[in-house]
Amino acid sequence: MASTNDPFQFQEFEEAGNLLEANRDATTISIEDEAIQTENQRKSGGLTAGGDDDEDPLAYDDKSELLSGQKKSVPFWTFEYYQQFFDIETHHVKERIIGSVLPWPGKNFIQVYLRRNPDLYGPFWICTTLVFAIAISGNISNFLVHLGKPHYKYTPEFGKVTIAATAIFSYAWLVPLALWGFLLWRNNKIMNLVSYSFMEIVCVYGYSLSIYIPAVVLWILPYQWLRWTSIVVALCLSGSVLMMTFWPAVRDDHPKVIIAVMSAIVVFNALLAVGCKAYFFSNPQPDLPPNSTAIEVQPSS
Repeated sequence: MASTNDPFQFQEFEEAGNLLEANRDATTISIEDEAIQTENQRKSGGLTAGGDDDEDPLAYDDKSELLSGQKKSVPFWTFEYYQQFFDIETHHVKERIIGSVLPWPGKNFIQVYLRRNPDLYGPFWICTTLVFAIAISGNISNFLVHLGKPHYKYTPEFGKVTIAATAIFSYAWLVPLALWGFLLWRNNKIMNLVSYSFMEIVCVYGYSLSIYIPAVVLWILPYQWLRWTSIVVALCLSGSVLMMTFWPAVRDDHPKVIIAVMSAIVVFNALLAVGCKAYFFSNPQPDLPPNSTAIEVQPSS
């Protein structure tokens, strides 16, 4: 038989039992439970963070950069730099086109619609559509004017596409470039002026040309009053978008500078519209018969 003083015999801890009976709401912690919780925490930490040996440092940099909301700065001569300006949703392009066609007084196009996120997708396709609209409408208008004349033979003028593309894209890029350089120079002199980036100015000028697409389609009809009316309406809408957008950038400048900048914006816009109308939709010269200038010489008797 085992001795009563055997050290290996199981003994009940009476003091612990008495304490539990005295305070039954007390929380007990088991050593085994602590070990299980420690193991679970270690496993969960290993699943979320990953081991130091298996984690890719490049992936960690991308995750931290994405969480911090920062973008990588890439050179402007790379494809990735311009790729960000074509990453835009369709409804955003629709909103910007509507905002350029229906300007509202007191609304800045850049602050309301761009929100520091300019795009080149909309301006590129607006300029391209306007180029083909001018060229095609000019050919159709010329065909309708000479329709029914016996000495007229229709020949499509493909050179109008090149001329229209040169005029439209030069206006959409060179004028914003000059305006951006001038505003940057004035901003260095006067520190409290509102500054716009070059892409924002290009975006505004590109979307401001969207109103000319339906106006050019109306120029097919051989009515001068309709053409000039559409030109005036398009000039008012497009010019108002440009003036309300760039007014905050020059309103604190010298009055002469304000007048010069606003006048230049309106004049270049008007030159584009009137120049396209005068060149592609000018009044045709009256056709002369092929032998009208020939002088018949009869031999003397």
